[in-house]
Amino acid sequence: MNWIQELSQTEYLYNTLTKFLDKYGIGGLENALTYYSSMQLEYICKTKSSIHKIKISDIYYLKIQIHTIRVYTQHGIYPKYGSLTKEEKRLSPYGFIKCNQSCIVSLAKIRSIYNNTITLVNNVELHMSQHYAPKVLMAYSHNNILKSL
Repeated sequence: MNWIQELSQTEYLYNTLTKFLDKYGIGGLENALTYYSSMQLEYICKTKSSIHKIKISDIYYLKIQIHTIRVYTQHGIYPKYGSLTKEEKRLSPYGFIKCNQSCIVSLAKIRSIYNNTITLVNNVELHMSQHYAPKVLMAYSHNNILKSL
């Protein structure tokens, strides 16, 4: 039996999926599945003496000081060695963007942007430099449009 036949035998699930597709279409379903998949992905924080697996969806922002990157999450702060440029390349497909020379932020964790201040959902405020502001504002606006679909 294929999954469509199985789905039709579970009336509640079938009705829910049908309503979702009627309202948001196939593109909405693809966005929802991509979002769900990214919520399950893990990020590795490794130093000489420790290693931590973190869900990418738990990360608020990354900040570099000297040569140590600190990964700020809803569960704590984790150190990591590396370059912010490499981390930006790795995380940008999951909605992360550089907001100043030493910080990458998750678009999903931004509550608001006012002037050059980014306020996160946990009330932490980050500085956004003028150089990165246009890209951040455009990405944040685009991200909110996708969420509303």
